[in-house]
Amino acid sequence: MMVPRRVFFTGGVGVHKDRLASFEAALRSAGIEIFNIVNVSSIFPPNCIEVTREEGLSLLRPGEIIYAVMARNDTNEPNRLMSSAIGLAVPEEKNHYGYLSEHHSYGESQIQAGEYAEDLAATMLATTLGIEFDPDTAWQEREQIYKASGKIIQTSHICTSEKGDLNGNWTTVLAAAVFIL
Repeated sequence: MMVPRRVFFTGGVGVHKDRLASFEAALRSAGIEIFNIVNVSSIFPPNCIEVTREEGLSLLRPGEIIYAVMARNDTNEPNRLMSSAIGLAVPEEKNHYGYLSEHHSYGESQIQAGEYAEDLAATMLATTLGIEFDPDTAWQEREQIYKASGKIIQTSHICTSEKGDLNGNWTTVLAAAVFIL
């Protein structure tokens, strides 16, 4: 059974005339270019602990197959604002799973995209925990309801935003939650 025990969050930006090379540059900026990355869905494992990017990277070897929840966005349109974000919601009950969410958007600020991803993760977790809420209320109000329930103790996000390169080169943004087995 492969259940990750640790996770770290990272993000990066890359710019290059070729789209793939721009993605590679973003991976380098995030510090994860030396791994074979398998994208996975959005369940945050029970009892998984967050470590720093530096600690997480020290536990991995070049060429290793790693599992990650990744949000990625790119453009070659000059000055186009884009974001990639990962949201996290962790339950109070340590033996219960939490949620990660991916969000990629154009035209949203880093704060808007990050909070949207955090809201997505918290809402997915709230629905599985039976927390009653009005989905039409603002995120800040629902965040208070979720945390007041005593069932969700932590929500957070990581977001990378950038404007497209002024010369029309490809610009890539990414955010990732990298699991360590």
